[in-house]
Amino acid sequence: MTDLNVNTVKDDALWLSPDDAEALARGTHGNPFSVLGVHACGEEDSETCLLRAYLPGALGVDVLDRDTGKLRCSLTGIQMPGLFAGRLPHVAPYKLRIRWPSGEQETEDPYSFDLLLGEMDLYLIGEGNHRNLGHCLGAQPMEVDGVPGVRFAVWAPNARRVSVVGKFNSWDGRRHVMRLRHPAGVWELFLPRLGPGESYKYEILDAHGAIALKADPVALATETPPHTASVVADTTPFTWHDAEWIAQRGERQAPDRPISIYEVHAASWRKHGGHDGVTYSWRDLAEHLIPYVLEMGFTHVELLPIMEYPFGGSWGYQPLGQFAPSGRFGKPEDFAYFVDTCHQAGLGVILDWVPAHFPTDPHGLARFDGTALYEYEHPYEGFHQDWNTYIYNLGRREVHGFMLASALHWLRHYHVDALRVDAVASMLYRNYSRNEGEWIPNQYGGQENLEAIEFLRHLNDVVAEEVPGASVIAEESTAWPGVTQPTRDGGLGFAYKWNMGWMHDTLEYIAKDPVYRSYAHHELTFPMVYAFSEKYVLPISHDEVVHGKGSLIAKMPGDEWQQFANLRAYLSTMWTQPGKKLLFMGCEFGQWREWSHDRELDWSLLSESHHAGIQRLVGDLNRIYQQETPLHERDTEPEGFAWVVGDDSTNSVFAWLRWSLIGEPLLVVANMTPVPRYDYRLGVPTMGRWEEIFNSDSERYGGTNLGNMGQIQAQDAPLHGQTASISLTLPPLGVIVLRPGS
Repeated sequence: MTDLNVNTVKDDALWLSPDDAEALARGTHGNPFSVLGVHACGEEDSETCLLRAYLPGALGVDVLDRDTGKLRCSLTGIQMPGLFAGRLPHVAPYKLRIRWPSGEQETEDPYSFDLLLGEMDLYLIGEGNHRNLGHCLGAQPMEVDGVPGVRFAVWAPNARRVSVVGKFNSWDGRRHVMRLRHPAGVWELFLPRLGPGESYKYEILDAHGAIALKADPVALATETPPHTASVVADTTPFTWHDAEWIAQRGERQAPDRPISIYEVHAASWRKHGGHDGVTYSWRDLAEHLIPYVLEMGFTHVELLPIMEYPFGGSWGYQPLGQFAPSGRFGKPEDFAYFVDTCHQAGLGVILDWVPAHFPTDPHGLARFDGTALYEYEHPYEGFHQDWNTYIYNLGRREVHGFMLASALHWLRHYHVDALRVDAVASMLYRNYSRNEGEWIPNQYGGQENLEAIEFLRHLNDVVAEEVPGASVIAEESTAWPGVTQPTRDGGLGFAYKWNMGWMHDTLEYIAKDPVYRSYAHHELTFPMVYAFSEKYVLPISHDEVVHGKGSLIAKMPGDEWQQFANLRAYLSTMWTQPGKKLLFMGCEFGQWREWSHDRELDWSLLSESHHAGIQRLVGDLNRIYQQETPLHERDTEPEGFAWVVGDDSTNSVFAWLRWSLIGEPLLVVANMTPVPRYDYRLGVPTMGRWEEIFNSDSERYGGTNLGNMGQIQAQDAPLHGQTASISLTLPPLGVIVLRPGS
């Protein structure tokens, strides 16, 4: 090798072997701790020890006593530019004074620190059961031997070399090469004098000899997109004020309690300055979103994925930062502040979470160490054609553990109340959205993805054990049995499942012109056949108002008056049928335009009476849903629902009873035509006065105010299997709710 250094006297003991020196220079040395830092000279020279430092670009290096700052020696340039060495008279804590062309730097030597991660940590990582990866791997500010800095650790078992790079080392992968811990495949390094706020990546010499810059899979913070580096987070514990909420949330999220969810895309709910303005931060959302959701009567806010994601157009459903809140909305502590503020206000927080797939961006998890580390190797298993994404290999212990730790991180570290698991159906079936011959059967020749099923069951068991009171909700669109059954009974163990069948059938029905609804009567009655087969959430989500599907009100037939009346009737039906509720933002005031992630909602519409009326209707529905126990106590029990009239297809009239646990009835009647029905007689279970407590045709909501003058008297005339009956006026395209008078 050519010696480009200043004239030095050669000390053979200081010099490296040609192979080691060349590997350092080329950035291919896989074990720098074996040659850098302090090493004994050998038996023939037991009085001194060797110190080597590789600092490409440095002009000179002095060794200082760490405690006193006194000069101990100056290192000599050897063999090649940037490689310095010298003899120390004894081993003692030291630091380096490095002379760079731009100035001097004093710092401890990263290669002077011993092993960092404990054997138990490494064992649990390899076993796939480390439940606190967010505080084990990644960038962890800490003190080691009394020295402040950051411990970096990353799993990359097939890499030939891994370095931490950033502005602090001029993004030079030769400077801070990490140490590999066998057999866990974890690389680690402590960088002294580094702290929160530093951007970094890992430079990986992969299994095939190619170099890639990768973001940290377990980063706790990230740069704001389109920048892609990870950021050392401030891990100072957040001061929470939500102990009372946490103690009660298990009860609040139980099947017999009202759960009404407002689904939000944080980047487009509101913006500073309107459509082309600046995205709200978590602090802004705490100030504006929380009061709005509370005023509307919702019990929970659900956020489309806020884990860091590179492409805004994915709405977060292609995340790469499974432990990091997106930098778009502020710092991690700002997100914690948002959750804490929600809880203090009595509002639950649900996060969409995506364990099914991840994007192919080169700075992310894809072929992380040159191999299919996080994904399946074969594209028939590992590539999702619909979304152009990779599929997590949840059968690999470390990947199973990585995703399990991610879920626990949001629930424990950020006090999130529930995770809604995206695209569960795509996880359960190996042939999901694949043609014949384009999928690989499981070991028994079946279509079930046994590894993913085991993961989901394990996830739900661990959440129940580790985070009591928290819930996990499945977005599952098939007839897979037992999604919300306990795992001990062979189920998947979810708390709730989105009822996609209800959503599909009811939207099909309401979109039809009322003239034809008599032929589609079953679309509104059939969902009750399976309404209690699972614990359901009735979802009108973002998926129903994008990609050319139009807004919710735009689906309604007829002229503008009928469209608003249809929407009021539809929402009223949703809120009075069994199942928890979910409504996407903008639907609560009848936004005309299809939702776009690039602009805020059309809030100006609220100056128009019909839109303001829809908003008031949703708020009142939420309050009635919470106040009237028959509407929520037996949401998941067939005994809580009974048809009074389910077969009047001629008039498109439906009537049903909801029952509380102590037998209190509530009568709901829906007229799905624009024709008022007078003297419509229905059976009721009790004599006496019945009060009309809700009417979707109220003038307050923009209706015609046709109804029953607030109350009606039941007659001793049995009908429809009930002991009494009442004669009602049914408003056009209207829903009324009645209860026995007190």
